[in-house]
Amino acid sequence: MTDKRFDPFETKLSRDDATRHLRTALEGAEDGELFFERRRSEALVFDDGRVKTASYDASEGFGLRAVQGEVAGYAHSSDISEPALARAVETARLAVGDGGGAMSDAPAPTNTRLYSDDDPLSGQSFPVKLEVLREIDAYTRSRDPRVVQVTASMSASLQEVVILREDGKELRDTRPMTRLNVSVILEENGRRESGSAGGGGRVMLDGLLDAEDWKAKADEALRVATVNLKAEAAPAGVMDVVLGPGWPGILLHEAIGHGLEGDFNRKGTSAFAGLMGERIAAPGITVLDDGTIPDRRGSITVDDEGTPSGKNVLIEDGILVGFMQDRQNARLMGVAPTGNGRRESYAHIPMPRMTNTYMLGGNSAPEDIVADLKDGIYAVGFGGGQVDITNGKFVFSCTEAYRVKNGKVGAPVKGATLIGDGATALKQIRALGNDMALDPGMGNCGKAGQWVPVGVGQPTVMIGGLTVGGSAT
Repeated sequence: MTDKRFDPFETKLSRDDATRHLRTALEGAEDGELFFERRRSEALVFDDGRVKTASYDASEGFGLRAVQGEVAGYAHSSDISEPALARAVETARLAVGDGGGAMSDAPAPTNTRLYSDDDPLSGQSFPVKLEVLREIDAYTRSRDPRVVQVTASMSASLQEVVILREDGKELRDTRPMTRLNVSVILEENGRRESGSAGGGGRVMLDGLLDAEDWKAKADEALRVATVNLKAEAAPAGVMDVVLGPGWPGILLHEAIGHGLEGDFNRKGTSAFAGLMGERIAAPGITVLDDGTIPDRRGSITVDDEGTPSGKNVLIEDGILVGFMQDRQNARLMGVAPTGNGRRESYAHIPMPRMTNTYMLGGNSAPEDIVADLKDGIYAVGFGGGQVDITNGKFVFSCTEAYRVKNGKVGAPVKGATLIGDGATALKQIRALGNDMALDPGMGNCGKAGQWVPVGVGQPTVMIGGLTVGGSAT
């Protein structure tokens, strides 16, 4: 290929010079790459009838990694130039030492394209975007006289990635991302409650700016806030819980997904370490991490090491069959990389991360699952949560939940938290709905200080014996 095609970015560094320095950095190493990134993003927030934020950011840089065994040397710079790269080589080589390792095979190329490489920032003008946010504000207020505050926001970004290997081969990916969100606060008899809805993905803004789409989000935010205005104090105790489809899969992501990432298992710090091939979930439970779903928020054509994204089965019919791997952990564990090597930006080192993690559906009708709930909680919306990877213990707060007695859905409850551990919860799944759904495209995942976009999903699920923390009366 020519230097013109290489282009990081717009020939600030020639391909020959980049390859020469990369080979010097990786002499005696087992793996490594030169990761170039250019990113542009914008965000608009219309809050309480006025523009609160209008931002535009642009960044670019490179990250150089040299890997030897369990050690990785990493250096990065926002200056894409030969002098900056030469300095980075000195730092990265500290991990190699005397070296002597054999370079791992490069990732296989792919012709798959999971999303457009068009720029979502340029599709609509600033006045058009701002006018849509104004329309969202006006529409939401017109729908309910109890509205006291509306916040409408939209964001768009384009990330361009070029990954250079020491053999001179390059892998590239252009990743769009958009999102639109509506939040509302209602007040009735001195009580205020909120609701929100949103979503997006690796798509252009046009669909999100369509009135049919944003009106549905505004109506959903109003519905959730209205439900919460009627909510009673949540009960406390050990009880069965039914989780709704889609976004409640965030509990699966946090309580189980992180424990199935390769680095935690290689180091023996995961609750699932050493259990490969054993039953860790109830029969019928199958969990996948799938970065190959077109246009999804968590999807990646190739990961940040250049490995093509995969559809990876983690749990099959209750048996642990796989972990999510980057190249380093896969090599150390004697398995193949799975396309899960991800990083927040050029300034961060890659590590095993989730993409779109979901549980397959079963054969039960959702209404039958709820009808079988004798005394418990039906949770369909979740907020934040905390998880301890070493033991899988989690605490999650519900943003929309209902009391259920004798199969009848009763009043909404406020302040419910679900407490348990992932390993136990997996084995206590008693029913799977036939309504598996993915979330609307709003997930972000944090690990070791890095944040990446992700997706989650699941069907309606009944879990027995979770601890429910209630709210004070």
